[in-house]
Amino acid sequence: MFSDRLKTISDNIQAATQRAGRGSLAPVQLVAVSKTHPPEALLDAVECGVTLFGENRVQEAKAKIPRLPSRCSWHFIGHLQKNKIRQALPLFELLHGVDSLSIAREIDRIAAELGLFPKILLEINVAGESTKFGFSPAQLTSDLDALLQLPRLQIEGLMTIPPPAPEPEHSRKYFITLRELRERLQREAGLLLPELSMGMSDDYAIAIEEGATLVRIGSALFGSRGAKKTWRPTGSDSLDD
Repeated sequence: MFSDRLKTISDNIQAATQRAGRGSLAPVQLVAVSKTHPPEALLDAVECGVTLFGENRVQEAKAKIPRLPSRCSWHFIGHLQKNKIRQALPLFELLHGVDSLSIAREIDRIAAELGLFPKILLEINVAGESTKFGFSPAQLTSDLDALLQLPRLQIEGLMTIPPPAPEPEHSRKYFITLRELRERLQREAGLLLPELSMGMSDDYAIAIEEGATLVRIGSALFGSRGAKKTWRPTGSDSLDD
């Protein structure tokens, strides 16, 4: 049952926070990764107290959001294509995966047209994987001044996805790298970067021990999709975003 899985995750989050010596001043938010799950599953989650959801397709989120209570919050957790920025900005209160200076500039430009000040996280490709989006730590250092000159963007912190690993412990070094990068940027550039989005279903406890403030959990919360059909908005043959 969803409530049982939620309790297990909540208990694990609390235990990891305590192991790290983090008190109430360093809370961890659970982002329920609801992509591909139907609105009915999300309504069940709301009944259990979950109100923060993560989606990675703009069209799917547009179809779900009106069907959920207004108290729900929505984060965009995928790669945001330039042609979807205008639709995404009014929907999401935080964009987790701003992965290049060109995307950041386009978000800033469109935000000015819409009168918005979007909150974002900068995605860092800490392992240098060619198959993943994101700034390398060196590229972020190079682009930082240009990013800070974008007047509409509110840079709240950093985000990463480590390489797949057979054991959660293998992800620790990547989480440490992200935390140390955040600390260096705060120290050297005088930035305030309160958020670290890192950790998913398999490794969120390790991520919390290394400083995560946002953990993105899908299968451990909603259950493995297995053979279940992926949910799509009515009348949509494909989701091309």
